[in-house]
Amino acid sequence: MKPMKNQFVKFAGFVVFCAVLSACNTDFEDPIEDASHSNGDADFSNFVSIGDSLTAGYADGALYLSGQENSYPAILSQQFAKVGGGSFTQPLVSDNFGGLLVGGIANLDTDGDGDADLGNRLVLDAETRTPEPIAGDATTEATSVLTGTFNNMGVPGAKSFHLLSPIYGDSAGLGAGTANPYFVRFASSSTTSMIADGVAQQPSFFVMWVGNNDVLSYATTGGIGINQLDNSVPAATYGSNDITNPDVFAGVYAQLVGALTASNTDAKGVLINIPDISTIPYFTTVPHDAVPLDQTTADLLNSNYAQYNGGIAALLVGDPEEVAKRTITFSAGQNAVVILDEDLTDLTGSGLPSMRQATANDLLVLTSRSKIGELVDPNADPTAPTSLRWGVSAPLIDGDVLIPSEIQAIDTARVAFNATIKSAADANDNLLFVDVAAVVEELSTTGIAYGTGFINATYATGGAFSLDGVHPTVRGYSVIANRIIDTINSGFNANIPKVNPGAHTTIFFK
Repeated sequence: MKPMKNQFVKFAGFVVFCAVLSACNTDFEDPIEDASHSNGDADFSNFVSIGDSLTAGYADGALYLSGQENSYPAILSQQFAKVGGGSFTQPLVSDNFGGLLVGGIANLDTDGDGDADLGNRLVLDAETRTPEPIAGDATTEATSVLTGTFNNMGVPGAKSFHLLSPIYGDSAGLGAGTANPYFVRFASSSTTSMIADGVAQQPSFFVMWVGNNDVLSYATTGGIGINQLDNSVPAATYGSNDITNPDVFAGVYAQLVGALTASNTDAKGVLINIPDISTIPYFTTVPHDAVPLDQTTADLLNSNYAQYNGGIAALLVGDPEEVAKRTITFSAGQNAVVILDEDLTDLTGSGLPSMRQATANDLLVLTSRSKIGELVDPNADPTAPTSLRWGVSAPLIDGDVLIPSEIQAIDTARVAFNATIKSAADANDNLLFVDVAAVVEELSTTGIAYGTGFINATYATGGAFSLDGVHPTVRGYSVIANRIIDTINSGFNANIPKVNPGAHTTIFFK
């Protein structure tokens, strides 16, 4: 997945269930030595994982040391070691701050999208219950290139086609969006590709989880980008937040699988699919009706919107359905936020913006929580009734919310990507398919029990997802690792012991 930009997110009033710096449960039986443990039909002596931030161990909006050390591939390698698995090397960062320096400078715009990134990881302020970047100076320099080979080829921000790019590890491309600082620091050369470095190791077993960023970067930015579903332009011309064309994805994926399987014809592997965005807390935490009002304030707002409502009714007299959708009204209690919607009839020529109130069919991004109700102009008089506030007297902008057409575009692409992934696994007896989308959906709906422990997708308290709302906690990654192990045990006649999720951390306090 694409690295989440570190932003302050207000989130008051929740209770963290347990001390997050140590394990909450130790009830999972996992004997280290057991004669029944077996590798089955698979050879784990040279295990390579390839993918994006999920593979790298990214969490809390950053890539930091303890996250890498407990990435799901690292967890798998520890369990594989009990059935003949070999050593597992990762391109470890230097500290637990999570920031990344480029030429000694922090928070540079390295992907060309105009925003600073690569900041420190998020921790929870125990007093305010607000996630914020941890204090400290990052020490990991992207241009200090590591030597050797690395079994974990997870690169935060990588899309499917980036794995084939021979310039993705070239530091000269930093800032232009053609190179990735995380790959720059461990690429074997400035002209290699991620897949080339993975294939060069001739893995006896591999796990590939790619494709998340091909839709996720569009989603996390509220649909700011181009939906390339019906376009045939080359992927090299895509913007950083575009949705990848499914045919492009299918062609790229076939090349990736072909390269991995050709490098060692006896190799076995696992292919992992892409979760539904509506099942992860970045898109489910902020409700559409996030505006609490008393009657006096509601009456004032209704008065202020009377002219807009009247204009809509007059100009759309022949379309009562859209008039109803666009009419803005408030009452005492919880109210829907006001948002922009580019799918509405364009009436800006008449001075009427394309806005409406959100419904349950919209998805507000996590970072909108810190914005709703805040002054549009921070210098405005907060007591003045004319001072505009986001989502109340002024609409949230496009980047704050996904409207139904954007959600549909994301899911159409995701479903197509997942069909490609499953077909690739089904076509080769040496490959297994792991439905992580089903795991994340289960976390989102019922939660998952393990021993006497329990984990779900509730933001900050559920234990499954880190404070960026997209990437799992170590405990969440361990649940995913166990599902992968279940699939390997069943598909390759193995008996690999599973890990104890309760022995792993969730979120971290300041």
